[in-house]
Amino acid sequence: MSVSMIVLIIIVLLVVLLVIWGIGIYNGLVNLRNRVANGWAQIDVQLKQRADLVPNLVQTVKGYASHESTVLEEVTKARADVAQAQAQTAGGDQMQARADAEQRLGQSLVNLMARAEAYPELKANQNFLDLQRQLKDLEDKIAYARQFYNDVVQKFNTRIETVPSNIIASLFHFRQAQYFQADEGSRQAPVVDFGQ
Repeated sequence: MSVSMIVLIIIVLLVVLLVIWGIGIYNGLVNLRNRVANGWAQIDVQLKQRADLVPNLVQTVKGYASHESTVLEEVTKARADVAQAQAQTAGGDQMQARADAEQRLGQSLVNLMARAEAYPELKANQNFLDLQRQLKDLEDKIAYARQFYNDVVQKFNTRIETVPSNIIASLFHFRQAQYFQADEGSRQAPVVDFGQ
């Protein structure tokens, strides 16, 4: 076997190994991108369940606290904002708009629950207690889904930024995913004034 043949075989092997390496990195990036999309879909499912629960909760509270109309209107408006943001969610800024709308809904629900504490008859109502339990369970699931989503986003973004996978990521136009972040207003405890 001649030297040129050996060199050619080595070059072909290196090219094949390089292609296999590139395919492996590409497939890993696709896998992480799909996990990011799945993570967002899981959040979306939980948020939809919460949004579906809100009208029942509002109707139950209305029966006991009809003079709390501003709080009930706030919850209803927040739910409508969520529905509008959900219809527009396609990615990027729309995803952040959806997250912001969901944060406002969560804050208004906390305010509603705090106001409900002033009504002993309501607190003893089995339907209200059941709705409250469902809402708490959903909030726990939403928190877990957000954590899972952010963990996957962190892995995906790290993979896009690190060498050597950043080469494949830039060649195939992989873009960083956005974290699910709370807006500034949701980091503060809601103010509840029972004297109104």
